[in-house]
Amino acid sequence: MRQLFDSFSLGGVPLKNRIVMAPLTRSRAPDDIANERMALYYSQRATAGLIISEGTPISREGQGYVFNPGIFSAEQIAGWRLTTQSVHAVGGKIFAQLWHVGRVSHPSILDGALPVSASSKLPGGPMAYGYDDEGNAGFLQPPAPRALETHEIARIVEEFAQAADNAIEAGFDGVEIHAANGYLFEQFLNPGVNDRTDRYAADTLANRLRFVLETTDAVVQRLGAERVGIRISPYGKLFDMPHYPEIDSTYAELAREIGRRKLAYVHVMNQTGAPQLDQLSTIEEESGFFGLLRKMKQALPHTALILAGGMTHELADKMIEDKLIDLVAFGAPFIGNPDLVARLKNGWPLTVADPATYYGGGAEGYVDYAPYSAS
Repeated sequence: MRQLFDSFSLGGVPLKNRIVMAPLTRSRAPDDIANERMALYYSQRATAGLIISEGTPISREGQGYVFNPGIFSAEQIAGWRLTTQSVHAVGGKIFAQLWHVGRVSHPSILDGALPVSASSKLPGGPMAYGYDDEGNAGFLQPPAPRALETHEIARIVEEFAQAADNAIEAGFDGVEIHAANGYLFEQFLNPGVNDRTDRYAADTLANRLRFVLETTDAVVQRLGAERVGIRISPYGKLFDMPHYPEIDSTYAELAREIGRRKLAYVHVMNQTGAPQLDQLSTIEEESGFFGLLRKMKQALPHTALILAGGMTHELADKMIEDKLIDLVAFGAPFIGNPDLVARLKNGWPLTVADPATYYGGGAEGYVDYAPYSAS
């Protein structure tokens, strides 16, 4: 029986358990460079089988949050190297999440330039984390973005490939392409946002998938498929992503294409709510998110499937045993519980993190959460 604390080979990378620390934006990087405090934060949590770093922008244009460590300059590569060395020193494995936010940004972050996207459609709500007119950091409403010209997309593909090389130079074990949560790739995948008329339009399935697959191929060419994962969020609505009738066909075909490429993993973010244990056996093949998840698993015989979003120890064990997923990712629980693996294994209570300290600040709410003590 396969369970949460069993070891796992991820594209040849040995993991000591099936628990993944999901990427978590924390905005703790002065000058957008990873530092000593970040190295401590990640090494505290390195009992996870795999850590996926917070989103790390591939370029200045791809950044949507201040104090967010990038992977496009020599100083940023050197900064991340301390984190990867610290994680490896305590037996952990870590992938870098490569990120371009697209329209979820603000000119105050982009040296005055407009954000870019698949189209010029304005997203709703304060979503970027930049500087207001008084110079204070906080969440802001992005302006309407600039639609990328067709010829510019090849540049962004190359920036992802170069960022992948940079991540390996920084000591990461692999990379995750961030194609979830309403950021640039999803802005191309979603026909409610993408109104293009070129070969990256959303009018056909092949066109809709073209950008993400071109990028995947470019990154695989640099690193090899076994060092590359991808994150997706079908049925998600983050950052003003409307639902559309072709969700299932889009992500089922994307899974088939990834399966052909034999990537290390597909990391699925569930924003629809986790099922109860007694519901798992009644999930129909055609029913919503979890029906799609089953189809994706079938399309990925050589690629691990990671699920994040509302997971528990019991639910993870059941889904792993039923061969619906291979690994399980926890996000917010890792913030307040650096020893989350031990707490789950021993049934110890979890510390609830303070949301007021999620973004920005110093050590408080970042590296000062204590491991479990019975006293």
